[in-house]
This record gives sequence, structure tokens and C-alpha cells, in this order.
Amino acid sequence: MKKIGKKITAALLLLLSISFAACGTKEPAAPETPETPATSEEDLFTPGTYEGTAKGYHGDITLTVTVDENNILEIKSEHTETKGLGDKAVSTLTEAALEKASLSMDLVSGATYSSQGFLAALEAALVKAGADIEKLKVKESVEVEKKDQEFDTEVAIIGGGGAGLAAAVSAHQNGAKVLLVEKMPNIGGNTIISGSAFNAVDPKRQSAQGIEDSVEKHFQQTYEGGDKKGDPELVRVLVENAYPTIEWLESLGMKFTDKVFTVLGALWPRSHKPVEPLGTGYVNTFMNYINEHKDDITVLTEVEAKELLVNADGAVTGFLAEGKNGKITVNAKNGVIIATGGFGANVEMRDQYNTIWPKLTNIKTTNHRGATGDGILMAEKINASIVQMENIQLLPMGDPETGSLSGNIEQGVENRIFVNAEGNRFVDEGARRDVMTRALMEQADSMMWVIVDQHSYPTGDTVNNFNETIDSLVKEGRAYKADTLEDLAKQIGVEPENLVKAVEAFNASVDGAKDEFGRTLFMDKLDTAPFYAGKRVPTVHHTMGGIKITPETRVVDQNGEIIKGLFAAGEVTGGIHGANRLGGNALADVHTFGRIAGATAATEGNE
Repeated sequence: MKKIGKKITAALLLLLSISFAACGTKEPAAPETPETPATSEEDLFTPGTYEGTAKGYHGDITLTVTVDENNILEIKSEHTETKGLGDKAVSTLTEAALEKASLSMDLVSGATYSSQGFLAALEAALVKAGADIEKLKVKESVEVEKKDQEFDTEVAIIGGGGAGLAAAVSAHQNGAKVLLVEKMPNIGGNTIISGSAFNAVDPKRQSAQGIEDSVEKHFQQTYEGGDKKGDPELVRVLVENAYPTIEWLESLGMKFTDKVFTVLGALWPRSHKPVEPLGTGYVNTFMNYINEHKDDITVLTEVEAKELLVNADGAVTGFLAEGKNGKITVNAKNGVIIATGGFGANVEMRDQYNTIWPKLTNIKTTNHRGATGDGILMAEKINASIVQMENIQLLPMGDPETGSLSGNIEQGVENRIFVNAEGNRFVDEGARRDVMTRALMEQADSMMWVIVDQHSYPTGDTVNNFNETIDSLVKEGRAYKADTLEDLAKQIGVEPENLVKAVEAFNASVDGAKDEFGRTLFMDKLDTAPFYAGKRVPTVHHTMGGIKITPETRVVDQNGEIIKGLFAAGEVTGGIHGANRLGGNALADVHTFGRIAGATAATEGNE
């Protein structure tokens, strides 16, 4: 249970939007009073304590709500929502409901399903309190004085995901005053909901595990893994600066585990995992720095950039934006960094540029809802070169209900197999992401089961890469558990004989037999109960096309000339990964080029 007081200041609301405290301890639900109508026409509620339950992202959200005639006095919550995201949504919406009894609250960015579950549970409780639900859902029209604003800064950044935050910190470290705008209510973008893997050649960690690697190997796998369509200069910058960027993050206080692994589609064990869940470690690290330097770094949320400002010489000098209370003009002495992410959540843009996949209209995405390609469109309007937009990455690892990567039971490439609806393997599970996804699309219902055993989950409270325990996933029906492969097969509806044969063949390959699909990445056999299965489908994950940049992150126009004062970093850029991005290279890209963009803009400006 979690108990939160009624009053909250604006400062605390801001803190809740960028900090990710875990849920408090849970208590038994308070007894519920009988359902009765409100005591008078003027009253909102019948005083008492009521309980409401609804499905969140990871199971039920149960709220115990205490009300008087016109106020929500207390909300206690019981849930298993993801630490760092879902629990933040519950906390933020609880405070909003206590501040003003209403059901018209906005969903928390990055935690849509948790937000919807909270509101549904609150509604269920307030129905029992005799509330007029439709009245509570009506947003009050508050007269807010529209006031245009103008800001002067040195480096202006559009986008508050990993690339934008990295750029903000780097620019400040290099002596610049910084202003960052983010159109969503919360900071974090796709980074905060990512699986968090960061590829880098790391002699210290890899040698401790007996792993041989080199920057050249990382370069070759990245370049060739993208069908040699990536810009070699940009690939070289990425692989040579990835580990220094990890060291930079560590210097800011971020912590990574000592063990590297092979994330899906990484092709080699060089993926680093943060200690904090999902991508919260990256965001918290940057926000801690930003909060310590508020005099020089300004962050504005719910501000959507609309148009780049260009002077008579063709240099970008700022941008126009729309805020909640009026128009905003940002003047940037040194220039503007676009870090708005890709367009994975923009179905129209996906359909417009897709030439390599079947129709993507009805395919869900791992991306947050703000990944709509805004920065690409703004840059294109001032003649920026836009490249390789057809290169859209799909993953075979989407949640069947949401498209999210959460709920995925794999811990690394080496210790799991994929089987189709018949219980048969169908692909090299260590292959490129596009290869695996194409193979999955050829299976019945484009669906597969991930199979692991106790090697991946020594105990029931072992967490996956999204900080979800395997026991919780089984309880929620998102994973299945059995002491035998035959029983597991029956639970998931595949042919037991096929599943047993698939596992036996895999185990033989671990011992050195040639794998029928050419797989080369192995560690442990699947031979120790309990065995687990999790269902997965294709999902849109990353858009490799976007704004063309130089190795210093300067934006190039359609004539090949540099656009003065304009920089770009992260998924909004194109030409780094080519036709296929290696797993674990996105966060390396985002933070490496974000760091470079901040330094370049701060020190060289619009020269």
C-alpha cells in the first residue's frame, strides 16, 4: 500500500515527473462501505472508504479511496507496476486526484497503460461513492492568460530524451548556457522506456569474462550488419567513442553492472546493463546534473517546437514553439540541437516511407507516443538533407497486447530459443534483428514463444531486463512455468514432442554439434527446471533514417553544405546504422552523438 497526503506543491509535482521512487510497502485493503448515492445534489460523494480495481500494465491496480462530501481525502494503492515508470504514474495521478477531485487528468507520458489502469480503478471506487462520473470527467475550462515568452540562451535543444539530455549536460560542461524544450509532460523519451543495453568495447569487463573484442570488430559488425549502407565515418565515431561515453556517464554518477551480455541482435557480448531499471539510470544521471546547475540549464516541458528560425545568412538562430500558455521564441546564440527522436509512433510517416516491410499500419511499436518525427519535418523545411527514411527496424520481441519490449523473458541471446506455434525452431536466434523478424512474420499468426530455463531465472524473484520478476510475469499470465518441457508445451498449446526435440537439438549444439540454423552464440543448455515460455510478436522499434549529419553532428543541406547553427543527434539522424541497427547500438549512438553535439555547439557554435 502507498499513502499520499492531500496537498502537494508545484515543485513536488515537477519532482515526481523526473524522479522515480519505488512504491512503498503494501497493506491489506481497508473495508469498503456500502454503495450509496451522494447525500445531496450539491455533494460529489457519499463519505466513506471505497475500493476499485482495474488492470494496469503488469496486473491489477487496486485503490482504496476515502472521501468526504466533496473531496478525495486519501488514496492507498496496491499494484505491481514497473518501478521507475508505472509506479511514477500511480504517484503522479494520485497527487493530482487528491489536489482536485477529478477524473479528467492527463495520462503520464511513457506509462499510458498504468495511467489508464489507475483512472479506471479510481472511477470504479468513485462509482461506489455515488459520484456523477461523467461530471468528474469533464475538464473545467480555466481561463489562463495567454502570454508569449522569449528566451535567450547559447545552446538550445529540442527534445528531452537521451540524446537531448546528453547534449544539455555536455554543452554546459563545455561552458554554454543551455535551454531544452520537451513537448511531452515528462522528460525521458524512448530512452527511459528502453531495455537500457549500451554496446561498447570494454577491455576491463570483457576480459574478466574471457571475451575477446576490439573496436575494429565492433566497426565491422555495425557496418556490415547494416548492409554497408551506414556512413563509415559516422560508424567509426560511434564505435571509437562508445566506451569513453560510458566512462563519461560513470563520471556523472551512473552505475553499470560488471557483467556484459549479448542483447537481442547485438551479434557479440559487449552490451552493458545499468544498475537502475530500464532507462531510468540514464535519465536520472542527467537530471541530477541538470538540477545541480539550474542557473545555467533550463528545462521546459509541454513545449512543442514548431519552426526553426533562420537569419539572412542562412544560419539557424533559434526556433518558435507552442507552450501551454502561449507562443515561445527561443534565441540561441550558438545554435540549435535537434534531438527529437525518430518516427516509430507516427503511422502515417511509417507507411509513407516503408518500402522493405509488409504494411506497417497495424503493427504496434515499442516507442513512446511522442516519437512522431517532428524534428525531421522541421529540418526538412529549411532544406536539410533527409536520408535512408525507408530503413525502419522491426523487432520480433513485442508484447502481443502493447507492442512494448517489457515482459520479455530472455536475459541474453545465448540462453534461449524461439519456437513457433507448432513448437519448432525456425531461425538462428543470434542473427540480425531484421533476419529474425522476417522469419517470424513467416510463422503462423506472426507469433513465437521464447523458451528459457532456470539458468535465466535461478529464483522466482529474479528480474528480467525490464525489472519485472519472473514470478510476477507468470502470475499475470504473461509467462508460463513448468517443471517439464512436456507440461510447458501443453500450457502454451504447442506439440510437446516438437518442443522436446527443439530443446534437445539446441543442447546438442551447446556441446559442439552443428546448429541447423547456423547459430553460433551459446552458453548454457536448456536442461534445468523450471522451464519458462513467453509469447512475442513483431513490433516497430527504431527508425534508422533521418537528418544527415557530419561526424561533428552538424546538419548538412540537400546540396551537401553545412547549415550553420544547426546540429542533430540520436534517432532523429540518419545514415549511421544503415539498413539494420545492431541491438545495443541505439543508446550508444544516442549518448555518444548527444555528447558530441553538446560539445560542438558549445565550443564552435554557428561558425
